[in-house]
Amino acid sequence: MKILETSIKDVLIITPNVFKDERGYFLESFRKKIFSQRGIDFDFVQDNISKSAKNTVRGLHYQVGEFAQGKLCQVVFGRVLDVAVDIRFGSPTFGKHIATELSEDNHEVIWIPPGFAHGFSVLSGEAIFHYKCTNYYSKEHERSILFNDKELNIDWNVAKPLVSSKDLEAKLFNSIEKDFIY
Repeated sequence: MKILETSIKDVLIITPNVFKDERGYFLESFRKKIFSQRGIDFDFVQDNISKSAKNTVRGLHYQVGEFAQGKLCQVVFGRVLDVAVDIRFGSPTFGKHIATELSEDNHEVIWIPPGFAHGFSVLSGEAIFHYKCTNYYSKEHERSILFNDKELNIDWNVAKPLVSSKDLEAKLFNSIEKDFIY
């Protein structure tokens, strides 16, 4: 398993060892001991799976306070563009984002710690997205940033995004609260 740093401190890309043969493949996407040694020393308490159609954009979501979440994300089927936005006030990369393709073919996993907004767009016909969370979902603590906020300038690689009405009502980046301080 390779764990690579990205241009934003604390966001990591994990490439598991994949063992392929005529039957298919096997991989280990999570091993607590290895992750702990690289600073991802969290207890994961909830797993989520979503299935989405091509051009769907989900996000940019995060949770605050005692329900802030870190996420370990991977794609089981299809391809997505996964995006993490640094929302830690005072961070040298505040407002910057990482965008990486996760797919059933590259098997990559992204670690997004608390203090980041997260979203993804579906690049394939459909995608099944799996993520482990370090905290439970709490509607009361959920926040969103508008996915197409011009200040963030994220290229989602979709021509006509399919977005939920809830996500279309999200806040602009410059109006978020100082919930995370670097």
